[in-house]
Amino acid sequence: MINLTINGKQITAPEGSTILEAARLNDIYIPTLCYDKAVEVYGACGLCVVEAEGIPKLLRSCSAKASEGMVINTESDRVVQSRKIAMELLMSAHDGDCVAPCQLNCPAHTDCQGYVGLIANGEYESALKLIKNKIPLPASIGRVCPHPCEKACRRKNVEEPINIAQLKAFAADMDLKADSYTPDVAASTGKKVAIIGGGPAGLTAAYYLAIMGHSVTVYDMMGKMGGMLRYGIPQYRLPKDVLDREIAIIEKTGVKLVNNVKLGKDFTIKSLKAENDAVIVAVGAWKSSSMRTPGEDLEGVYGGIDFLRGVIKGNAPEIGEKVVICGGGNTAMDACRTAVRLGAKEVYVVYRRTRNEMPADKLEIDEAEEEGVIYKFLTNPLSFNGENGKVKSITLQIMELGEPDASGRRRPVPVEGKTEEIEVDSVILAIGQKLVQGDVAELKLNDRGNIEADPDFFTTDLEGVFAIGDATNRGASIAIEAIGEADRCAKAVDAYLNGMPLDTRVPYISKRDESTIDYSDRQKESRITPKVLPADVRNKNFDEVSLGFTEEEAQAEAQRCLECGCREYYKCKLLSVAQLYDINPERFKGEMPQKYNRDANAFIERNNAKCILCGLCVRSCREVMDLHSIGLLGRGFKTDVSPAFALPLDQTNCTNCGLCVELCPTGALTERSTLKKQVPLNEDYTEETVEIDGKPASVLVSRYDGKVLRVIPNDELSRSMKLSRDELIKLVENK
Repeated sequence: MINLTINGKQITAPEGSTILEAARLNDIYIPTLCYDKAVEVYGACGLCVVEAEGIPKLLRSCSAKASEGMVINTESDRVVQSRKIAMELLMSAHDGDCVAPCQLNCPAHTDCQGYVGLIANGEYESALKLIKNKIPLPASIGRVCPHPCEKACRRKNVEEPINIAQLKAFAADMDLKADSYTPDVAASTGKKVAIIGGGPAGLTAAYYLAIMGHSVTVYDMMGKMGGMLRYGIPQYRLPKDVLDREIAIIEKTGVKLVNNVKLGKDFTIKSLKAENDAVIVAVGAWKSSSMRTPGEDLEGVYGGIDFLRGVIKGNAPEIGEKVVICGGGNTAMDACRTAVRLGAKEVYVVYRRTRNEMPADKLEIDEAEEEGVIYKFLTNPLSFNGENGKVKSITLQIMELGEPDASGRRRPVPVEGKTEEIEVDSVILAIGQKLVQGDVAELKLNDRGNIEADPDFFTTDLEGVFAIGDATNRGASIAIEAIGEADRCAKAVDAYLNGMPLDTRVPYISKRDESTIDYSDRQKESRITPKVLPADVRNKNFDEVSLGFTEEEAQAEAQRCLECGCREYYKCKLLSVAQLYDINPERFKGEMPQKYNRDANAFIERNNAKCILCGLCVRSCREVMDLHSIGLLGRGFKTDVSPAFALPLDQTNCTNCGLCVELCPTGALTERSTLKKQVPLNEDYTEETVEIDGKPASVLVSRYDGKVLRVIPNDELSRSMKLSRDELIKLVENK
């Protein structure tokens, strides 16, 4: 044995060991992507470098021998800088998406590709569980979310994006029809958290904190929980019995719900903090924004949120037969469609830009028009005109589009001297909402009049008090934004309660260059949208408009997914090392050595664009299996890993032993799963023993939510038997 020091720790190792072997024997991590004990040392990746006292150059620990008295530093500034450059070079030639664009564009970072893929495979319960990792109210959110995920969906480059939001609602509805899934709850921590506000943000934070084992109580001023999901979204879009059932599941996790209590009247933030270990303020934005237009104070002029809340509570105002809604967002759509259902004969939507620039969901815009709503584009209210204190007409300024503004949209400008007047019985201002500042007088507000909260930790100026959702920082946004904040806030509160640090660093991920993606081989398939009630039926009642997906429709729509995200994301060694360092591969960006391609047989899928030329697949095939099914073709930067003569895998002597897949540190080689729609999942791998021809053999078994997805041969016997995937799976399931 020899004695040496690594990172200040004195260790021993067998004589003849490499520095890497010595470190591993003593649980000291040194990154490497091209080393495996099954094959000869290659030293291709350059990541395992270390610094040794008395030796001027960095050493590759996979090949450098450890010697008596050696003093090694595996994380010196020189070492880290060298590894960063090595990683940047590797990643600059790696063309692949770690995560699908839909997931990246979701404010809650929901694994859209994962649950869509599971739905395609008929695995509805697994899909629901995956969704609930990020969203505890999926049936409700699936119905009302403006789905930023779909705006990033690459399927739109073929024809239309995947109907992700309604697939979410489908999986959640299937769950609500069955024995609804309730997550396991950790043992009690003894910590108490009070949450003020029972909207999507407050309920989400409560759900995840309860799962972590904390005692959570939610206080809300309204008669029922749900916040704007209940009191701001009409029944025809979100039936309240759906919301009730989802809230009941949250309550099952142990969350205590207290209604009809108001901040500032029944309790204060400080009084709750005195009784709890932490407080989360999620009071929302319940005040309609003003247009600052003359006549706003006339009788018959209502705020959009106030109007919708009154209707939902059964206190609908008398709006008359002629109604004008000012605004172009989803609240404006909710208001105009609600006015139609209340019996108004003429309902106008006044919007200062064009139809194409309306922020409301296109489906809402179209369905409102089908129900009889009349759009007045390129018009803006100049004044609301009254008689005896009651609104009687609205004067509109005719607009035209000028130069683009900061948002990139062309700015509407008045056409001088051109106006229009419309007789009205009522006006609804649906241009936004804001915080009721008096409710949170104990907290510091920013210059926008919202609660000032740290964007990473959600802390306020009061110790142990956190704030999230529409009441904070930028103000009101969409529900999924509040839910995403609440999920992250729950982690921050948990870290605070446990006295632990919280890493808020955004980890590196690889993204494909959108301009290089070729969709020409994709067959066009129309987007499937659930059937809806006929316009002349639905505009007379508040029944839910959408009839939802059938199972056949849901599976067919989910099958359209292009599978952008890497299937090996959860076990990618390349990514795990890349995320250790603050890297910038773009500075080495150039022509990719290999084009993005897919070559597959029944067992293995190969994509050279993700290959980093570590050589493990080539060396294992040659040195361990003596097959030579694949090799290195070409020279220099454009070297390619390929079967001889660039043949497809199934035309080589490949036995599908799976060793190359097992050793590949990226998603360049992956074994196909039993699912008909391949999907990245956080699989559990176990080493298990099966009997082959009466002899014990080792296999690696991958499971997800209890289902066997892959079985990979893991020793000489299992690799040499050339068993099919189905035969291997049967051996595991029948043992």
